[in-house]
Order: sequence, then C-alpha cells, then structure tokens
Amino acid sequence: MNFELKSLDQKSSARAGIFYTDHGEIKTPIFMPVGTSGAVKSMYTDHLISDSSAQIILGNTYHLYLRPGTEIIKKAGGLHKFITWEKPMLTDSGGFQVHSLQDIRKISEEGVTFQSHIDGSKHMFTPESVMEIQRKIGADIVMAFDECTNYPCQKSYAKEAMNRTHRWLDRCIKYWNTGKNYYGYEQTLFPIVQGSTYSDLRKESAEYIAKKEALGNAIGGLSVGEPAEEMYAMTNDVCSILPKDKPRYLMGVGTPINLLENIALGVDMFDCVMPTRNARNGQLFTSEGIINIKNAKWADDFSSIDPSGDSIVDKQFSKAYLRHLFVSNESLGKQIASLHNLRFYLWLVEEARSRIIRGDFMSWKARIIPKLEKRL
Repeated sequence: MNFELKSLDQKSSARAGIFYTDHGEIKTPIFMPVGTSGAVKSMYTDHLISDSSAQIILGNTYHLYLRPGTEIIKKAGGLHKFITWEKPMLTDSGGFQVHSLQDIRKISEEGVTFQSHIDGSKHMFTPESVMEIQRKIGADIVMAFDECTNYPCQKSYAKEAMNRTHRWLDRCIKYWNTGKNYYGYEQTLFPIVQGSTYSDLRKESAEYIAKKEALGNAIGGLSVGEPAEEMYAMTNDVCSILPKDKPRYLMGVGTPINLLENIALGVDMFDCVMPTRNARNGQLFTSEGIINIKNAKWADDFSSIDPSGDSIVDKQFSKAYLRHLFVSNESLGKQIASLHNLRFYLWLVEEARSRIIRGDFMSWKARIIPKLEKRL
C-alpha cells in the first residue's frame, strides 16, 4: 500500500491524492458507503460500482463478528469474496458500536465485555481479538481498537479514555505485527485519534498517533452530537499535527457540508450512514438543496430528481414517480433514493477533488454550500 499526494489547494488545507491498495486505487478525497453487515442497504454490488462509482466500502467489525461470524467469512475466503466485492474495503474496530451499548457493556483495561444486541449472549473485545477478527474479515484497511466517549464528556474521563486508547493501540500494533495474513494481500492498520472536544487532548493524541508512523491515521469520537464548529476546530487541530504525506480518515462524518468543510481542513476519507439511512426515509440530497420526496408538492413534478445530477436515476426517474413509490410503500423507492444519495455524495467528493486540482476549490465551496443547506 502507498499514498501519493497529487495536488494541494493554495487557499486551504485541502488535498487530492491516490491511495494504492492490492484491490485497486482510491482517489481522495473519498466517501465510503457503509456496508454494516456486508451489504450497503438497498444496493446491489453492481449498482455500487457502475451507478454510484464507489471506490471503497466500509464493513462493521462488531456486526460481522456477531453475524454471520468471522469463521464463516474466513471459510468464504474473506469478506471480499463472501459479498463479491473486488475493490478496496475498510473495517472499523467495533469501538463505536460497543460504545453505543452503554447499558450492556463494561470497559476495563483488558478490553470491553458486552452483550449481543441480537440474542443477549456475552462477548469480549480486546485489542488483540479485534485485530484477529479484522484479519479474518480481510479488509484492506483496518482500525485500531479505541474507546469513543460521549458528548458532552468530562475532561477527566476524556483523558482517561484517550490514554486507554493509546495503550490499546500499542497492543494492537504488537499483535498486528506478529499476526497471520490469511488471504495473500496486504492489510494495513490505522490508529485512531481521540480526546473528545478538548483541544489539548486532541493535540496530545494526534502527536502520540503520529509517532507510530502508520500508513494512515483516523480521527474518531466526532460527529457524536457536538456542534459542527467544535468538530471543525478539533479536526483542524488534529490535521495540523498528523503527517501530511499520509491519508487522514474522519470517522462517521457526515452531511454534505461537513464533508466540504473537513476537506478544506485536510481530511481525505469519510464514511457515514446518512445518505442511505436518510434516503430510506425519503430525504434526498441534491446540488440545489434537500428534498423530502414524501411532500405533496412533488406529486405532479415530472422533472428529474436532480437536474444537474449525473446518476442513472437522475436521468431515468422523476420526482413524481419517486414520491408515488414512497407513498405506495414500494421498496423500489428506497432503492432509487439510496442510489441517488450515494451517487450525490460521491459526485461531491469527486468534484471537490477536481476543484482542488484546478485551483478553485474554495470559491466553488463558497458557492455550493448555500445551495446544499437549502430546503426545497
């Protein structure tokens, strides 16, 4: 694996690069569709590749560990083969999911004991076990095991969780460097910066992570309820410290505006369930603003979903037809909406990349953001 910077914006910290993996290239900035359990909801693999132009997808360690189980994935030859996805893949560590199970989990220095949300059975994640699980899943990029804190969070606990995340990282690296490669292609480990919304903790964590000289680094514990301004401030602090020649991944973010603002701060990689989750509820992101397709105003609007869009659904289907599908509770409506939103997110980062290379990213960003936040 290798990361190569191709262009730097002169008026911001935005970058355009290429991340080379054994499963193909990833042109950054990039958005990764979330395939929690080995599937991006409502999407066939062919749709992800040909219609949304996805370059990489994300799988969830916690969910895949519980179902179908890592031994089944290993028997299949890894998650790539199990789901017939030939492009790059990333898995998170499960730390955020375990964090969300506050009433049925217990954190210790050893790891986290938790109950399955499926059947209530007890399990334990440790830095070592999470590394082994991700080896068997077979993602190209895997995340270190971390502790994600709530927002708001007392500074004393944020520091405790950050230090525990650092100690867990050292255990992850030690196990990773001695572990077995199951599938014959390279996998790489990204550490995760924590520290809640405390600038001094974020800087301390970024400095600790930077010293590990990993091939890439992640920023966790944001987009958990804090105001957007605090997210941007923490991202700016961290990106000022993390190596400039390595990809930076901001986990779980976010809205289209969040993506553009964080790209300007130097982030290269994003993931979020928002485009598909909101699509299933009838919310569409477009180049002219946000649409609630269930509203009656679209009942006889036969224009395309996004007149400026370049996806197959923008060219093929009208707002009126898509609204009809939602009102009739036809599953095709959710599929069309999901495909549209994913393609829009991927178009947005592709256009950002193009603008960075052309040198007019910041002026384009200033023009498009007022449109993106408009409710149509």
